[in-house]
Amino acid sequence: MSDPKPPSRRGAIRGLGLAGLGLAGLAGVGVLAGRQADRGSGGHDAYFQRVARALRDAGIAQPTLVIDRSRLLANIAAVKANLAGSGLGVRVVVKSLPAIDLIETVASGLGTRRFMVFNGPMLHEMHARRPDGDLLMGKPLPILQTAEFYDREGPVAGPQWLVDTPERLTQIAAVARAKGVKARVSFEVDVGLHRGGFPDAASLAQAVDLARGDPNLEIAGLMGYDPHVPKTLNPEQAFASVLKIYRAARGVLADRLGGDPARFTLNTAGSPTYLLHARDTVANEVSIGSAFVKPADFDLKTLTRHQPAAYIATPVIKALDHMSIPSLEGLSGVTRFFDPNTERAFFVYGGHWNARPVSPPGLQYNDLFGRSSNQELLTGSRRVRLSVDDTVFLRPNQSEAVFFQFGDLAVYDDGRIIGHWPTFPVSA
Repeated sequence: MSDPKPPSRRGAIRGLGLAGLGLAGLAGVGVLAGRQADRGSGGHDAYFQRVARALRDAGIAQPTLVIDRSRLLANIAAVKANLAGSGLGVRVVVKSLPAIDLIETVASGLGTRRFMVFNGPMLHEMHARRPDGDLLMGKPLPILQTAEFYDREGPVAGPQWLVDTPERLTQIAAVARAKGVKARVSFEVDVGLHRGGFPDAASLAQAVDLARGDPNLEIAGLMGYDPHVPKTLNPEQAFASVLKIYRAARGVLADRLGGDPARFTLNTAGSPTYLLHARDTVANEVSIGSAFVKPADFDLKTLTRHQPAAYIATPVIKALDHMSIPSLEGLSGVTRFFDPNTERAFFVYGGHWNARPVSPPGLQYNDLFGRSSNQELLTGSRRVRLSVDDTVFLRPNQSEAVFFQFGDLAVYDDGRIIGHWPTFPVSA
């Protein structure tokens, strides 16, 4: 058998050329694979067209927070349906709905007078507007604010002050003694969030004994907040742990105070988990706020029956055919090649909100250009139909702080702006 012939020089060159073409082809495939899809799809859908028309008809041409009243009422109905048969009361979270007409719409729809408050200014506001309300603090306040409440309001029953440590309990007792009042206290239980509160039944029992022995204190109940559950690796296991910890805390009240612990406020949940407690709980009420307007951070499996009911609407003040990066103009074409959603530039009235653009589809922020609270840049492909004076809609990621940034809330219903709801005075 003869030895194989060595390859010719011409064949070797041809092979290298074919290999080079193959590598270049693979590189080209990689480049194309790295390109972003064009997410533009024209203008607003029918819903946002109606809202935009309503804003124009109302003469609104500045950044505005819009509340969809029909969707708000649908979310209230969803809460009622989800809680039907559970026996759970609802405590409305004020910080998430910081406008008295918004709060009253929700409270009236649910038939509740229970509210959760998170700071001193809103506490005074709610005490003045709802003297019949049962107010529970959602977080411990600095003791100076506790004293200031009684200085302003006098020797009233006051809210349920949230207690997370024996030291804070001692402080509240001292204020109550100095002001001549009997302060109501509820104990924060760490049910797994690990943001403070009593970590176990033994430490809670010691605090209950301390409060029980002080004539200036009245024990009102427990609060255990569990928004971490849907975000854990095993939500079912996390929720089972919440129930176990809360059951032990409830047992402390029964052991130390006697009688049926259901006579106390046994508060739990939040918008992300109230549905879980409707199915199985040891509490007697749930706190709900954001679920009524459903910001983007609340797109959760437990809130699928809820609809977004709050949007930021703002006019386009500049519409440019091409987006250019300051000092890097030469890279703009490369940027557009890899991401066609950076082709056009739209500068809107205001900006830098904790929100994401939702309509028209395909708009996005630009990290290279940066954010602006004066003239925010949004980019889109050539398929995005927007002109100067058109409206862009963004969806807030949260409600509590964002709602304060626009003045009165514009209430939209059935194709019209039907009114405006003033927000509370700005507070943290």
